[in-house]
Amino acid sequence: MPSSLPFSPRSLGQVATPEALVAFMVGLAEAPRGGWVLEPACAHGPFLRAFREAQGTGYRFLGVELDPLALDLPPWAEGVRADFLLWEPGEAFDLILGNPPYGALGAGARLAPERRRRYRQTFATWHGRYNLYGAFLEKGVRLLKPGGLLVYVVPAGWMVLEEFQKLRAFLAREGALEVFYLGRAFPGLKVRATVLRFRKGGRGLRLYDAEALREGSPPLLLLEAPSWRGEMVRFPDPKALGMEGEGVPLGEAFRIHFAARSPEVKAHPLTRPHPGPGLVPVLTGRNLLPGGVDYETPHSGLYFPKEAVHLLKPFYAIPHLVVGHTRHYRVVAAWDGRAYPWREEFHLLPKEGVRLDPEALVAYLNGPLVQAYYRGLYREAVPHLTRAMLERLPLPPGLF
Repeated sequence: MPSSLPFSPRSLGQVATPEALVAFMVGLAEAPRGGWVLEPACAHGPFLRAFREAQGTGYRFLGVELDPLALDLPPWAEGVRADFLLWEPGEAFDLILGNPPYGALGAGARLAPERRRRYRQTFATWHGRYNLYGAFLEKGVRLLKPGGLLVYVVPAGWMVLEEFQKLRAFLAREGALEVFYLGRAFPGLKVRATVLRFRKGGRGLRLYDAEALREGSPPLLLLEAPSWRGEMVRFPDPKALGMEGEGVPLGEAFRIHFAARSPEVKAHPLTRPHPGPGLVPVLTGRNLLPGGVDYETPHSGLYFPKEAVHLLKPFYAIPHLVVGHTRHYRVVAAWDGRAYPWREEFHLLPKEGVRLDPEALVAYLNGPLVQAYYRGLYREAVPHLTRAMLERLPLPPGLF
């Protein structure tokens, strides 16, 4: 029998919350006696149960769940079967806490077109390849009473990714935000997590290091930004910030392009699935090595005429810098001196008047200073380098 749900729960990344993490979040939560406490995507209501056990019975408890097979609340809590993102309760809440589901909501998501259209119309923070938890954050904030509190655990990507720039600005406008960076908080999963404690109506940002919670150490305050307006949330590493203060942002010296996407390469009439005269492999990230390019291994399984690479992307025809996009918390760069076609990665061409030593530049980008800079500011919030990160990467004046 086909599912009656508008999307697959598995595809939306439902993940059970460890008990210790639930306890930590409940410790951050509060509500006035008699107030409304809401858990979205509640399933059996682990947060409602933990809050009631810690704070007592003097509250009104409500859980919302889309999946009828997952909804299993105790008799003292009211359960509503609904799509939380489209649910309109007609009242506001004192406390909203939980672990919203995660899942990309771009064009490739398994989501009915009508449902996606309604989400786009509903959420002002929707941007690019948005994620379900971003919509849950906006919805939760809108359902809070003035002075109300939201406590969520979500992936750390919202801190820096471009698709969350509208969400960050929205949170900055609507209240005061405390961010607890947990790192790997879910056993067996690679996702890095943050707990957000949001107070509606306040202002400013506080960032805490909470990676040592598993060892019993309390969160460490790293950053206070009273005038935060939704900028990327970065870790205040002194050495990395010092490098930025002394260097030239890479984005001021280079034009940054991204490679042709796989569908674009495959659809080009000159692309071939087999080698032949005048054809060279279309390179992928697996061909990019620290300081060099593997021009021989056809990882993509696709080939393109060497003399026509400009027809795929004009910048392919010019020797240029290539920087890895997804390299798991490190910067990997090489100079493509042969000007090959690519299917992935960032491609950087010097701006007019910029003179540089390609060998020295590549050595610097792959070197320990840049790796320490990258990990110092971003840790492991996301496993890939973004354009915004790359634009800000400092180049020492001596490279020019």
